[in-house]
Amino acid sequence: MNNLVQHYPISPEAKAFYQENNYIKLKQVLSSEEVAHFNEVISAEVQRKNTQERPMEERDTYSKAFLQIFNLWTESEEVKKLVMSKRLAQIASDLMGCEQVRIYHDQALFKEAGGGITPWHADQYYWPIDTNNTITAWIPLQATPLEMGPLEFSAKSQQIVFGRDLQIGDDSEVQIKQNLRVNNFEHVIEAFDLGEVSFHSGWVFHRAGANQTDQMRKVMTVIYMDATAKLMNPKNDNQIHDWNTWCPGAKIGEVIDTELNPIAG
Repeated sequence: MNNLVQHYPISPEAKAFYQENNYIKLKQVLSSEEVAHFNEVISAEVQRKNTQERPMEERDTYSKAFLQIFNLWTESEEVKKLVMSKRLAQIASDLMGCEQVRIYHDQALFKEAGGGITPWHADQYYWPIDTNNTITAWIPLQATPLEMGPLEFSAKSQQIVFGRDLQIGDDSEVQIKQNLRVNNFEHVIEAFDLGEVSFHSGWVFHRAGANQTDQMRKVMTVIYMDATAKLMNPKNDNQIHDWNTWCPGAKIGEVIDTELNPIAG
């Protein structure tokens, strides 16, 4: 687990690429041994906590997209080693250009064999956070070829306001896709090597394809925010839910410094 405590060099070119495009893919963030270890640990937690029993054909688009299990770092010391690691926190803060980051929350996103698309969306629609300095680490727990449904990005699309108010689902997939195409943003679809991790901002639009393999696509994600981020007055019911769930006790206009939002690293 040496990688997790070691510095990962972010070149000026890499930082500039992230600042412009609001996403980046970085190779060899984790070793093959670390990926195998966390695959085993996180898979066991997802199996323990999963409550999805409906067959795929009876689910809506969102439920077909993935099994979603939240805040595993609060229940597993092993998962906490990854989520709170110095390495991920350092990469997140370097890319955003801030001194330190806090965790907003983590979530395992396991796309089942035959699982459907993850529709176009922007994450920060859900977050009552007063800064654009938010970033998600998307950590595949296996090599992820195109047919398994890796994360896709619309480069530079953080500039687009249209679609930010759309909840993830069929409408967001159709409307955002059409708008991004009209505005001619580059649609980046690439496989992920073993140990490769992507980082994307809260406002860049992204999606994932269906899992056309017979294997589970296993991914762990961690959302980080600038350690100085404050709670803003929620703009929708989802943000009210997030306030109560992921930063309970935080006060509007004050730094989001709760037991669930410690500084990482």
